[in-house]
Amino acid sequence: MLAGLLAACSNTPKDETAGMSVEKLYSEAKEEAAAGSYERAAKLYERLEGRAAGTLLSQQAQLERAYINYRTGEKAQALAIVERFIKLHPTSPAFDYALYLQGVINFNDNLGIFGNLANQDLSERDQQASRDSYQSFKQLIEQFPKSKYTPDATVRMRYIVNSLAAYEVHVARYYYRRGAYLAAVNRAQQTLQEFQQAPAAEEALAIMVQSYDKLGLDQLRDDANRVLRKNFPNSSFIAAAPTKK
Repeated sequence: MLAGLLAACSNTPKDETAGMSVEKLYSEAKEEAAAGSYERAAKLYERLEGRAAGTLLSQQAQLERAYINYRTGEKAQALAIVERFIKLHPTSPAFDYALYLQGVINFNDNLGIFGNLANQDLSERDQQASRDSYQSFKQLIEQFPKSKYTPDATVRMRYIVNSLAAYEVHVARYYYRRGAYLAAVNRAQQTLQEFQQAPAAEEALAIMVQSYDKLGLDQLRDDANRVLRKNFPNSSFIAAAPTKK
């Protein structure tokens, strides 16, 4: 029995990091990540979190591990780590990076919003990840206007707004082509309410003009047409827009 116990002990994996200082452990993890050995790097960062608990180095290790999970496609796990960090360390010097990383993870979550649309009901596509990303970047910019991550966050926010607006118009166009004119109007109106400055606002107005015409709502059609002509006098949609009969 004793021999069996000793044999079991001898098979226990040896902790190669046992004699390392936390600084050395962090350095090793960074090197592994830089070399693309993400699995080993993640394990080293996890060890570091435990050993350096309560220190800034432990906080940094958490965010580094979240980034590795993001890079290796483990989005849910990456978000869980970042969200926990944001909840537990609101005064951390790395809080701005945590917000930025949270935004980036969601930003890259299916932002190719026109992919595979043919196989889906457009009205059911979930754009929540993009909206969550926007909110993370917004908080970063408002809370840390001088952060080194703010300029990139600003660019990404603009892209998100334009993408969401384009998506809403795409759905409105989809409804229009299926003869669901009231649904098309509602979706186009939503675009104008949320994303007035986005390029897609032009087509949203055009869809409203066409949909109101199909619904026989001439006054609303002419009002929308007037707004289209005023705001986009050179629009290619004007020539095709129905007018007073």
